[in-house]
Amino acid sequence: MLLLPKTGYRNDDFLAAARKLGVEVIHASDVCHQLAARWEEMPLALRARDAAAAAEELAGAVRHRKPAAVIGVDDSTALVAALASEKLGLPHNPPAAVAAARNKAQSREKLRAAGLPAPRFSVVPLGAEPDWNRFPCVVKPLVLSASRGVIRANSPAELEAALARVAAMLRSPEVAQRRDPDLGRILIEEFIPGPEVALEGLLAGGRLHLLALFDKPDPLDGPFFEETLYVTPSRHPAPLQDSVAREAAAGCAALGLVDGPVHAELRLSPEGPRVMEIAARSIGGLCGRALRFGVGVTLEELVLRHALGRLPEPPPREGAAAGVLMLPIEKRGVLEEVRGIDDARRVPLVEEVVITAHLREELVPLPEGASYLGFAFARGATPAAVESALREAGAKIEAVVTPRLPVA
Repeated sequence: MLLLPKTGYRNDDFLAAARKLGVEVIHASDVCHQLAARWEEMPLALRARDAAAAAEELAGAVRHRKPAAVIGVDDSTALVAALASEKLGLPHNPPAAVAAARNKAQSREKLRAAGLPAPRFSVVPLGAEPDWNRFPCVVKPLVLSASRGVIRANSPAELEAALARVAAMLRSPEVAQRRDPDLGRILIEEFIPGPEVALEGLLAGGRLHLLALFDKPDPLDGPFFEETLYVTPSRHPAPLQDSVAREAAAGCAALGLVDGPVHAELRLSPEGPRVMEIAARSIGGLCGRALRFGVGVTLEELVLRHALGRLPEPPPREGAAAGVLMLPIEKRGVLEEVRGIDDARRVPLVEEVVITAHLREELVPLPEGASYLGFAFARGATPAAVESALREAGAKIEAVVTPRLPVA
C-alpha cells in the first residue's frame, strides 16, 4: 500500500517503480476524486491530519487484502505508514521514532539525550517572548520541511522579526488547516557554521546502508536556507565522509529508527559533522531521479524492494557523477511563462529539465513558499563537471510572473 499525498512530487515515480517490479498497489491519498481519475483505481481516502485515526481506518480497509508493506512517501505519510504497519503486523519503524524524526524539538531532545553533539535550542509558543541571547541563531517551525519558515537572525531585533514572520505563516489558512498541535510552537537554535551535506541511506535491522552522499556546493548561511544544488559523489575527504556516515547512523539509533529509507542533513562544523535533520523517508522533491544503482535501478525501486524483503544488500550507486538543481522561486507572482527550457536541455551533460510549477499558479518564494519551479538533472565523469552543467542550465531558465493584485 502506497500513501501518496496530493501534493507529492514523487507519486508517479513510486507508481512507476511498482509497475516495473510487477507489484500490485493499493493507493491511499488525500487527492480529490477528479485528480484521482487518472489512476487505475480510486484511492482510499487518506485523512493524514490525525495520523492515528488515518492508520486505524486504512488498516481496517485493507486487512482482508493482506498487503505485504505500507509505504509513506513524505514526512506526514511516513508516520501514518508506521502506525498502519504496526496494526497490520508488518515490518516498520517504531511510530514514536518516526514522530520524533519529523518534529525538530523531539529530534533535538533525543540527539542530546544520546550524547550526540547538537546545537543549543529552545522552543517558544507563538507570540511568547523568547529567552534567548545567543547569536547568530536560526528560527524553525517544528514540523514543516524543505527549509520552509527557516530564518537566520543575527540580533535580538532580527530574532523578533523572524519569529513574527514565522508565526504569521503558521497562522495562515494554508498551513493552519493541517491542524497539527506543533504548529503552535517555534524552535530557536544556534547557527552552526560550515558546509552542508545530505545523506541518503537505507536501514535494515538497525544497520544503516549508505546509498549516496550529496555535497551542497552553495553555502547555506541565510537569511533563508533554500536548497539548490545536490551533487554526488561527495568531494570531501574520505575520512570526513566516513565520519558523516557514523554520525548519521548514531543519529538514527538515537531517534530509534531501525527500518527503511532515511534522508539526513548534516553540517560540517569546524568541530566535526553535526546532525541537523534525519527524516524517516527518502529524499524529497524529484531529487531521487539523480540516483541510479546497479544497472539502472531507481531509488524508489530500492525502497520498494526493501519493504518487500527482496533486497538482501543494496547495490552500489552507479559509477558516474550525478546531480540535481532545484530551480528556485525568486519572485512572488502568478506564473505566466517559463523561458529557456530548451536551451537548458541542450547544455552538455544535462539529461532532463522538469518544470513542476503550473501556469497561472501563484509562486511563493522562501521562507513562506513550499515548492520549486522545477528540477534539472545532469550526469558526467566528475562532480565538478556536473555542477558546472547544472549551473549553466539554471542560468538559462527564467520564470515570468505577474504580481497578484491584493484582495479588496
